Amino acid sequence: MPEYEFRDVYVPRGVSRKAATQLLTDHAEYGHWELDRLRLFPDGSRRVRLRRRIIRQLRATW
Repeated sequence: MPEYEFRDVYVPRGVSRKAATQLLTDHAEYGHWELDRLRLFPDGSRRVRLRRRIIRQLRATW
């Protein structure tokens, strides 16, 4: 079963959709994050949960 690392990002209501998209795209490209959950609140703010897979190296004992 894969293990994931999570990061919560809060996007305030004054941020445009284009700026929020650019922010999440940068996280995806450079940090290897993917979208796990996005919650849009009635006031227009967004809470985004990003995740990325944790790759564990197994120690080679020969």
